[in-house]
Amino acid sequence: MSITLALKGFFSVPISQEWLMGQYAVSGEKKYLEQLFNASNQDLYHFLLTLSDADLAKDICQKSWLRVIEQRHKYRSDSRFQPWLFTIGRNLLVDEYRKTNRWQSLEGDVEHTLSASPSESPSEQVAFKGQELQQAFNQALATLPWLQREAFVLYQEGFGVAEISEITAEPYEAIKSRIRYAKQTLSQSLEKYRE
Repeated sequence: MSITLALKGFFSVPISQEWLMGQYAVSGEKKYLEQLFNASNQDLYHFLLTLSDADLAKDICQKSWLRVIEQRHKYRSDSRFQPWLFTIGRNLLVDEYRKTNRWQSLEGDVEHTLSASPSESPSEQVAFKGQELQQAFNQALATLPWLQREAFVLYQEGFGVAEISEITAEPYEAIKSRIRYAKQTLSQSLEKYRE
């Protein structure tokens, strides 16, 4: 039985998001879109959440998937799916900020609060330190200028500098600088947590 399971795993090839999107672009079949959604929606939501609030992130996520449905014929089969999806989401978020006149005055408006108190047990103290560090990181991230935060979060999502440049329609060198400055600022902000 274990040989059968091993062979089954050996012959199963993971399906790429690019293949799924290519199939969806041609056929419009819902099953491909559902698989894409399940594979990518959480990452898209996380990205949008770091640049907005929970309600707006959820709204833009939904609009992004509607745009994928509407513009499936515009997907280029020679490109990666996630950068295309994130470009759609980012552009919709920027459009929303422009529509509400918040684009020019973007400050760190995403703050995650965490209420915890130190406890007596060493394992609970370690857990509290981890929560405290996470809260400090989230607050430091929220204070970054919007464009630096955007570049840093995309980098953390696994995109390379060239892909981030493509997603944001910004020069490659500008993206490199934003990521570098974001790392420096975050490192300075979290200096006291180094042991």
